[in-house]
Amino acid sequence: MTRLSAALLFTLLGVALLLGQSTQVKTLPGDPLRGISAAEFELFRIGLEDFTEVETAEDGLGPAFNGTSCAVCHSVPAIGGISTMTEVRAGHVDGEGNFTELNGGTLFHLFSIPGHRCQVQIPAEANVIARRSPIPVFGAGLVEAIPDETIAAHEDPEDRDGDGISGRAARIMDLASGRERIGRFGWKAQHATLLAFSADAYRNEMGITNDLLPNEVALGVDAETIALCSPPRRGVEDVRDRRTGMRGIDNFENFMRLLAPIERGPEDDETRSGEQFFQSFGCASCHTPVLHTGRHSNPVFDQKPVRLFSDLLLHDVGTGDGIPQAAAQANEIRTPALWGLRLRRPLLHDGSAATADQAIRRHAGEALSSADRYREGTVGERSALLTFLMSL
Repeated sequence: MTRLSAALLFTLLGVALLLGQSTQVKTLPGDPLRGISAAEFELFRIGLEDFTEVETAEDGLGPAFNGTSCAVCHSVPAIGGISTMTEVRAGHVDGEGNFTELNGGTLFHLFSIPGHRCQVQIPAEANVIARRSPIPVFGAGLVEAIPDETIAAHEDPEDRDGDGISGRAARIMDLASGRERIGRFGWKAQHATLLAFSADAYRNEMGITNDLLPNEVALGVDAETIALCSPPRRGVEDVRDRRTGMRGIDNFENFMRLLAPIERGPEDDETRSGEQFFQSFGCASCHTPVLHTGRHSNPVFDQKPVRLFSDLLLHDVGTGDGIPQAAAQANEIRTPALWGLRLRRPLLHDGSAATADQAIRRHAGEALSSADRYREGTVGERSALLTFLMSL
């Protein structure tokens, strides 16, 4: 093969990949969805730039914050993944079990901009303190495209079928549309759309206000002090991108919407056997293997299987953090999606489980019977199940 023909072959291969016409090349972590257009790829690329950009106080960072970029919390095994960074939530529970927010919220930032007059402190009366790990956003656009009614159809809040599982949909007010929606993003399913999720992270994790959340937050710090903490900025916080005319939160949304999910690893007889135990132990009752997107004008999202292994419902499985948020009660957690699990450590909402075995053994509440079946299983059955999980 001549150098010219080889170069032409690679050029054509690249075009085919971009247009989603090749099914032979594996999608790697951090890649965009197959089948997107050239214009969408450019939106993805610009979104990735914004997602990794390190912000400064002059850009609007702070005065209280947890990270200086989206990638601080979402970088392993690729941009969009996880990190060992955790945020801190806190509150007070009285003797009757009633939860009270302290200083008007539950999020207590780890850092502040120099001068540190706006450094947040956890109040002494806090007796519930929890950490939350970042959730990977691979495949988030497909999750967003799952219809509300599909998620709601799986809920059984009264446990009418008597299986001990009473998951319920998180009905929240979507910041982006102003309409009631079914939440699906965040540990408490507190957001229904990627735009709202982006706005929340921009303000609450980086301290950068935006169109949807225009007010600074630093719990326990008065508004006058917050104003004094913030230096003059080079422009408004959510300045339009000169290339796209879009806001920063729009660029974050585009990146996450077009980010591909982690492809499943190789399958063999043991993983197939483990998947059967996953079903028979009852794990699939909450970790629903496949949901489907609805009808969509973009063929990339139109009626696609989403193999996320989650029902996206709120459950009490004994691993909650004691912090209520949006529609979620204190000990409820949205079922974590298991796709990409083999590339994710540590596990559980606070990163307190080093292995999948530890995480399963921590399950209780609605998941107690499944955890008991796992514990009572043979060594071979548990090994096969864990092998299956490590193929996801």
